[in-house]
Amino acid sequence: MATLVTFHAHPDDECIVTGGVMRKAFEDGHRVVLVVATRGEAGEIPDFLEDGEELWQRRVIETHAAADLLGVSRVEFLGYRDSGMMGDELNDHPGSFWTADVEEAAQKLAAILVEENAKVFTTYDSFGGYGHPDHIQTHRVGMRAAEIAGTPAVYQAMVRESEFRQAFKLSGIEEPPELAEGAVPESEINVGVDVTKYLEVKRKAMRAHASQIPEQSFFLSLDEPTFAHAFGTEWFIREGHEPATSLDL
Repeated sequence: MATLVTFHAHPDDECIVTGGVMRKAFEDGHRVVLVVATRGEAGEIPDFLEDGEELWQRRVIETHAAADLLGVSRVEFLGYRDSGMMGDELNDHPGSFWTADVEEAAQKLAAILVEENAKVFTTYDSFGGYGHPDHIQTHRVGMRAAEIAGTPAVYQAMVRESEFRQAFKLSGIEEPPELAEGAVPESEINVGVDVTKYLEVKRKAMRAHASQIPEQSFFLSLDEPTFAHAFGTEWFIREGHEPATSLDL
């Protein structure tokens, strides 16, 4: 049994970009650990929160529910605040992940990698998929933590914009805006893992994050073939390695 540690910026990110490989690792008999940088304080506030309930409290509950579905044995939050979208005043809020000292945050994460004797680790690509400050910081902190811990197999999760655009087109939903300058080109992707076997549980994990992924959202409104097209393969960059169709567990 090996250990996979997967690192994400906010609750719900884990099921969208790595939910399939997490469940696959679990079903293959490996230990799966989820680390989340923030509690998603800057997310959309739903109208079903209980009196006195903070959004972050609900999102922590949702994370644990999704983690149970994905086969996660341990969930850890690093304790930073959600920084909001790029240019938001929350970027500079005291305690935001965007303002965190990279070395300090990496040391916290590296301690988990060492404790778990992680063989495989996932973070994000250098653009964080779509330029969100917390996603960019997840890349910076994650790569440094893996270096400190000496984790042998490091994968940078990313999305293929072309697949999402095709899914939007097939669904009849208005296309999303172009990714900003600085996005990592798809040509750098060298690992694609077929997770179609795990799409049902991946979708259930998305549903567990009901505060941010309602039934009418893009993610859950897609029909099964279109959902499979958009989410049936999870994509990564593994620097310095040949193309692969699985994580090195």
